[in-house]
Amino acid sequence: MPIPQRPRSGAAGAAKPHPLRQLRASDLRGVARLATQATGGISRVAEGVHQSVLGTMGLPGGAEPGRTRGLTGMVYQSIRGVTQLVDAGLQAGLARLEPFFAQGAAGAVVQWEREAVIAALNGVMGDRLARDHNPLCTRMGFYQQGLPLDVSALAASGAATGKLLVLVHGLCMNDLQWLRDGHDHGTHLAQALGYTPVYLRYNTGLHTSTNGAELSSQLDALVAAWPVPVTKVAVLAHSMGGLVVRSACEQAATPGAPPSHWLPLLGHLVFLGTPHHGAPLERAGHWVDVLLGSTPYSRPFARLAQLRSAGITDLRYGHVLDSDWVGRDRFRKTPDQRTPVPLPEGVVCSAVAAAVAPRRSPAADRLVGDGLVPLHSALGIHDDAVRTLGFLKQRQAVFYRLGHLALLGDKGVARQVEQWLKSP
Repeated sequence: MPIPQRPRSGAAGAAKPHPLRQLRASDLRGVARLATQATGGISRVAEGVHQSVLGTMGLPGGAEPGRTRGLTGMVYQSIRGVTQLVDAGLQAGLARLEPFFAQGAAGAVVQWEREAVIAALNGVMGDRLARDHNPLCTRMGFYQQGLPLDVSALAASGAATGKLLVLVHGLCMNDLQWLRDGHDHGTHLAQALGYTPVYLRYNTGLHTSTNGAELSSQLDALVAAWPVPVTKVAVLAHSMGGLVVRSACEQAATPGAPPSHWLPLLGHLVFLGTPHHGAPLERAGHWVDVLLGSTPYSRPFARLAQLRSAGITDLRYGHVLDSDWVGRDRFRKTPDQRTPVPLPEGVVCSAVAAAVAPRRSPAADRLVGDGLVPLHSALGIHDDAVRTLGFLKQRQAVFYRLGHLALLGDKGVARQVEQWLKSP
């Protein structure tokens, strides 16, 4: 399958388009909604600081914590009211104008820069975008060559094989970012082993268990619609994508769940830098919450730290189930209370970890790892034996002098994955 190449500026006939030219009409509504929400959020922070100052003077506050009273409270309330009216007007007006904007061939063109921005935005605040029905919210779906998967076209071309390879990206990324420096693991495995690769695109700001349930459902639909009988399914997952896939497997295998058509076909599951037991950087973000909430003056600013999405906070310990987060304050400091979830039964599971260190260094491996995920987390190793995932030794590989994102384009990693997928 040909790889869609990113346009490069300076190349003849391939001038890099200005990012603004990649905007869609619906993007304007999405940006307008974010702008008005930001205005309301800033007013709440300002009101909280105002009330903190008044509180130190012994003056009472409003009916709710962080709210002022009297004329001051009315001013802040008016700001929020006007902002909501402006938002409603903009949404209605822009929605009416959308049909008059020519969309051109947007559906047939890979818009690299726009999709990268949308993916990052969804990773940071995708749960909020979904809750607000923002047009910028990413919907889960399968893609090939950066465009929505067309099963009918695949059938007509005869390009589909019975060996299906599903690639699942990580936080703040999308399906296009499997291509790095001209290399794509999916294309490599298609040429070497005869797999047909399909690439998942999803909103990484949602809870991993929410995405896991949706992925399981969509995999069932994909297998049912595939042009030829599917004989084997393999999944290659990077970073957060591994947690989403583990969640999909667990939910599909749960007693009482509808019969799964894809899970019995799953033969191989390969993880690249997946934080099975969490990532320290999310925990650092959690400490920001604690520190900002430590004084009356900084406490209102904790709202800003708490903008990070449910998907990000799930990375604190590596949540994969609804029970890991339902009914709990995800911004509150708590110990690891996850329900231990083993690797799926009957599936050959392999794990690739990376370390930026040039040689084995226990401190660097354990604490730094690939720059985002510690070595032990990527290999599923835990101090609690019940939580250790137990990858077989021959199904573990550690690459040194390699960072988290470099796992996507490293040819040595590709050869290792190919070797694993060749074996029974």
